[in-house]
Amino acid sequence: MPKPLNIGMIGYGFMGRAHSNGYRRVSNFFDLEYTPVLKAVCARNKESAQAFANTWGYESVETDWRALLERDDIDAIDVCVPNNLHAEISIAAAEAGKMILCEKPLAMNVAEGETMVAAVEKAGVPNMVWYNYRRVPAVTLAKQLVDEGRLGRIFHYRAQFLQDWTIAEDVPQGGAALWRLDAAAAGSGVTGDLLAHCIDTALWINGSINTVSAMTETFVKERMHNLTGKVEKVGIDDACAFLARFENGSLATFESTRYARGHKALYTFEINGEHGSIAWDLHDLHRLSWFDHRDEGILRGWRSIHVTDGEHPYMDKWWVPGLQIGYEHSFVHQVADFLASLSSGEPAGPTFRDALETQKVCDAVLSSAADGQWVTVG
Repeated sequence: MPKPLNIGMIGYGFMGRAHSNGYRRVSNFFDLEYTPVLKAVCARNKESAQAFANTWGYESVETDWRALLERDDIDAIDVCVPNNLHAEISIAAAEAGKMILCEKPLAMNVAEGETMVAAVEKAGVPNMVWYNYRRVPAVTLAKQLVDEGRLGRIFHYRAQFLQDWTIAEDVPQGGAALWRLDAAAAGSGVTGDLLAHCIDTALWINGSINTVSAMTETFVKERMHNLTGKVEKVGIDDACAFLARFENGSLATFESTRYARGHKALYTFEINGEHGSIAWDLHDLHRLSWFDHRDEGILRGWRSIHVTDGEHPYMDKWWVPGLQIGYEHSFVHQVADFLASLSSGEPAGPTFRDALETQKVCDAVLSSAADGQWVTVG
């Protein structure tokens, strides 16, 4: 019988649903030594937390996260709250000897992230950050192809993450639903929210970024704050674009905005190498586009790989070839990899230390945008 791993989740918003779904489904499809048990969910509003617990099958409810850390029946803490609370909760959880799965980005800034890394490494507790796009099978396959050298030397990496949900000037900032627009809670706007995903994927596939040159813009300068009712200055970036140089010599462009009308969640990347190229689009997430210059001339061209075969990453756990999976399955895969790491002793990435590298790039991007200069990462 699998060993239980008792989960205590702090927060219950959109990502709380995604994580809970991952915990609930993983043991149906993956044969692992451990199985998650939804032991407790914690939120300030007991009634809302109880409703969430009833829907997702959590056994109990807490309204103070500190009480959750004191419970002997909690093995792992899932930090699923606004960014400004990540550090305090994670550090306390580490000191309490709990495993930690923390939402992205790791922290508000590098200095805060470094204290979190120090805490989990001192405590020796397993830790992971929820950069789930690594676990989309087509993205994992892209990493595999690069690692195998099929593209040869990498010349270019380009990525974008486009949304359009904050264009209206009457959208408020702050509070439970719109904390991502409040710099005090989020730390940054699209840089830490959307570009962090792009950066994590890029570092994982293509290696370290050395230098960046960035620009940001806040198109709506003032918004009403949900908590104070006052019109206040907007401190987050609505849009960000930056150039980067990787340690391997390749050049990169990254772009993200919440002002791209017609795009709800368009995340794409393309990598160009000496022998070939690969491209991926979240809107068609089960496909990987592939070009190999070494193909015979009359047959040379882009091909679309339908990443649903049992030989593809993770897909042997799901349906028969040709039947695709979706966004929610990336969280199932992340849970599966974390559980497997407890058996193997090999950390499941990105760990806090891995995610700190993404935080360093984010901080360098914001610094560059503020100063108008190239900035060295870290």
